[in-house]
Amino acid sequence: MLEQKSHSPRNMVGYGRNPPNPQWPDNTKIAIQFVLNYEEGGESSILDGDPASEYLLSEIIGAVPWSGQRNLNIESLYEYGSRVGFWRLWRTFTRRQLPVTVYAIALALTRNKEAVSAMKEAHWEIASHGLRWLEYKDCDENKEYRHIHNAINLHKEITGERPLGFYQGKPSINTLRILMEEGGFTYTSDSYADELPYWVQGPKGPHLIIPYTLDVNDMRFVMTQGFNSGDQFFTYLKDTFDILYREGIEGSPKMLSIGLHCRIAGHPGRMAALERCLDYITKHEHIWIARRLDIALHWHKYHYPKKEA
Repeated sequence: MLEQKSHSPRNMVGYGRNPPNPQWPDNTKIAIQFVLNYEEGGESSILDGDPASEYLLSEIIGAVPWSGQRNLNIESLYEYGSRVGFWRLWRTFTRRQLPVTVYAIALALTRNKEAVSAMKEAHWEIASHGLRWLEYKDCDENKEYRHIHNAINLHKEITGERPLGFYQGKPSINTLRILMEEGGFTYTSDSYADELPYWVQGPKGPHLIIPYTLDVNDMRFVMTQGFNSGDQFFTYLKDTFDILYREGIEGSPKMLSIGLHCRIAGHPGRMAALERCLDYITKHEHIWIARRLDIALHWHKYHYPKKEA
């Protein structure tokens, strides 16, 4: 199904009352995928020529950017993610042989090549999270274009393969168009609009959007009105899975995305809750745990839009 345009570029209808059966492999009732955001080393830093220090998604809730100054506390919180948190998450998922999609900041990958090797060893999908973890809403279009193409080239240099998925995270009004014009992506994910993949019309034909999540996401540990304990995190993940699994059994399978960050979920107290969730989910039958690329390839194969007569 292609997103339809009217007088507004927004689509408020989507799949409507009767969403399609995604026909997940082996008649499974839910597609589950885990995203590990690898951002540490690509955040705002005056050491990399940025005007101010990073302030988002750290344990210091309510932090503000420091113009022209380093914030050593936030820097070290991010360093924890790549030095410690990544490895705890890597061990947890590889021990269970569960596939993962990494949203990888290209600059961050260059600063921990051992982590890149571990991702490849585990056969994780390494999708692009852009060149830097920056805010692009006010970015000059030509600059964003350069950043995206530099991200692709640097990603390929570090991993040996170009990324087939892309998630800017903090996109501009131009991001999606630039990505569709580039033409090399199997899917992009700067949307939270659905629980199934969907198509939009692009300059080179139908383009696949695989929506992401901000609610089933460990970032809520470091936001106001978020999770304040592992029990809350586990309960929210469990409840979300339970509803979607029930809907799948009733004939309307969906997709469950779970977002993680090395510097957040990688802490022991939060990891305990994540491990309980993984153990709970994997006890169920008729589930498909997949990389986002696997879901995209499935959607291209079985749900590519038919040409209009």
